[in-house]
Amino acid sequence: QLQASGGGLVQPGGSLRLSCAASGFTLRYSAIGWFRQAPGKEREWVSCLSRGDSTTHYADSVKGRFTISRDNAKNTMYLQMNSLKPEDTAVYYCAASEPYSPITFYSACRRHRMEHWGNGTQVTVSS
Repeated sequence: QLQASGGGLVQPGGSLRLSCAASGFTLRYSAIGWFRQAPGKEREWVSCLSRGDSTTHYADSVKGRFTISRDNAKNTMYLQMNSLKPEDTAVYYCAASEPYSPITFYSACRRHRMEHWGNGTQVTVSS
């Protein structure tokens, strides 16, 4: 299971850090990712990190502002969001692949083929 937290209301230009704690499996052996869905829009991938942390993907809309990371000791993944904009408003979902999944990192991330999905956490950027 994945349990996300850390969302909230923030002013434009502000920061938030989302957390997602895993239970029942070990995150360090999984690809991980953050996705978001704004009202009336399809879910989109935001950022993904490969197993072993060798490859990171960021959507162009968040590049330079968001940072994905994980803490293996805590079995938790994070999304640090800086310089937030109103267009970042969405429900954010954490996700992870099955440990040692045969699904490619590209598919897991860009095609949303992660096997484990967390609850959503609302992020609202507004003055």
